Amino acid sequence: MTDTLFKEVHYSLGGLIGDIGLGRIGLPDIQRPFVWANAKVRDLFDSMYRGYPVGYFLFWQTGAEGVETKVIGDANKQKAPSLLIVDGQQRLTSLYAVIRREAVLRENFEREHIRIAFRPQSGTFAVPDATTERDPEYILDISEVFNRPTHKTIGEYLKRLTASREVSDAEEEKVADAIGRLAGLTNFPFIALELSQQCTEEQVADVFVRINSEGKKLNQSDFILTLMSVFWDDGRTELEKFCRAARQPAPAGQASPFNQIFQPDPDHLLRVDVGVAFRRARLEHVYSLLRGKDLASGEVSLAQRNSQFDKLRDAQGRVLNLTYWADSLNVVRAAGYRSAKTISSVNALVFAYQLYLLGRTEYDVEGFKLRNAIARWLFMSLLTGRFTSSPESRMEQDLAELRELKTADQFLARLATVESGTLTDDYWTKTLPMDLATSAGRSPALFGFYAAQTLLGAQALFSQSPVVDLLDPPAQGQKKALERHHLFPKQYLKKQGIESVRDINQIANYALVEWDDNIAISDAPPAQYWGKYAERFDQATLATMMQWHALPEQWWTMSYDQFLAARRPLIASVIRQGYQKLAGTAA
Repeated sequence: MTDTLFKEVHYSLGGLIGDIGLGRIGLPDIQRPFVWANAKVRDLFDSMYRGYPVGYFLFWQTGAEGVETKVIGDANKQKAPSLLIVDGQQRLTSLYAVIRREAVLRENFEREHIRIAFRPQSGTFAVPDATTERDPEYILDISEVFNRPTHKTIGEYLKRLTASREVSDAEEEKVADAIGRLAGLTNFPFIALELSQQCTEEQVADVFVRINSEGKKLNQSDFILTLMSVFWDDGRTELEKFCRAARQPAPAGQASPFNQIFQPDPDHLLRVDVGVAFRRARLEHVYSLLRGKDLASGEVSLAQRNSQFDKLRDAQGRVLNLTYWADSLNVVRAAGYRSAKTISSVNALVFAYQLYLLGRTEYDVEGFKLRNAIARWLFMSLLTGRFTSSPESRMEQDLAELRELKTADQFLARLATVESGTLTDDYWTKTLPMDLATSAGRSPALFGFYAAQTLLGAQALFSQSPVVDLLDPPAQGQKKALERHHLFPKQYLKKQGIESVRDINQIANYALVEWDDNIAISDAPPAQYWGKYAERFDQATLATMMQWHALPEQWWTMSYDQFLAARRPLIASVIRQGYQKLAGTAA
């Protein structure tokens, strides 16, 4: 019989919680933040209360010397971990967080206390909401059941319940039994498989990946982050800290990645890392590289692994460079995109940052030329949805085209070739107008229109305020400064027999106006409100405004269908003008 690297051990829930509290069980830094929804935590307790099995845990026996670990919860532990959780982190963290009322770290890097409510009469669990908060039949946080004498919990619950209604002796007995049963979950049995101390960190990481690859619970970026935790823990920690800082304003005068355009997750920056380091986008290939595998021969070696991690370290040093990061965000703004709300594809931002870093640090492209080239590329890729469908395949192909390039001129020429091959005359005059025949609220074409208006210095319709000032996040208060106005208002169209939301909310029926004008216009027909608001401007200013907003001549006299058909090519023309200004080819 083949010798196994694990043994089976039986635990009670109370024993597990106690060992975590003491620090005997810890979390190796090969895991993700807590990702379970509170409803899933509720279901876990419900299953245990019913006596159902809820799975096993996989631990690694180790004294923890030389192994970077995280402990569950915020409290100071009394011991160094000798058992590390390899699989089952989400379940065990859920149980510990609720029973000990410890905060968990969410994916957005914020701390949260998980509350689960319990109704003893029916033996049901719930995530607290406004209904349960008002219902005296619920214990709003079951943590109190586990952290105080059971008889006190029962007594206080019944006192609260009898203050709201009459309670029979039979119900009192049922309540006491249910609360006692809940408190008794600390005796719930668990099976753990404990990996031997003979296992190396690499074997533990391999076990983790193999277990979680069954059923595709994790994606390739999780696997690479696992390897980083084992072989370069500081690198993963740096990614997480950077992403957290990108979401939180820094103290005045302190450099920070915080911004309103791109607030990345660790896997986003990991993709930038590997694109810069290896010119690769398919993360399955990158995982093999970081394991030390030669993709040509299939051989694995320690030297190869160390070499690949050296490349990754070098790349990440550039990716997390605040000067490069800030400059690349200015490129996004220069492309006409001023906030995350008008970015239809985060993948486009990821690839644009890769290109920026490659151009600046590999091909030594002069700063002005680089920023302009990346801005044009970003405008093109966002407008056309280049990285929306099968993004890994497209990125892999685009990166492959860069591998043989040697000079700055070759790099710039390659980007220009892709742009000209994508933004053809047919695209501007046929494809783009067809793309505008949609009611999708986050259409790349709609956001491209906003970006073009920003680049062209357009003012909001009926306003002297530039679109760019109103789109910028700092200008957004509780009430949006800028709103999408239906040029043919909804209620007006319904009176004309046009009921479909898809028809009413066509992109070509929208224009950007200041919110008070939008409210004042309300449901008035175009023929009624146009003349009133047009009187604000002289004829030359009004004509320019109509061009900025792609409004056909005498549009207010047209039928709705005629208006949409006439406006779509004009919107496409405005977007083209915005791109031409960006490219320096405007007439």
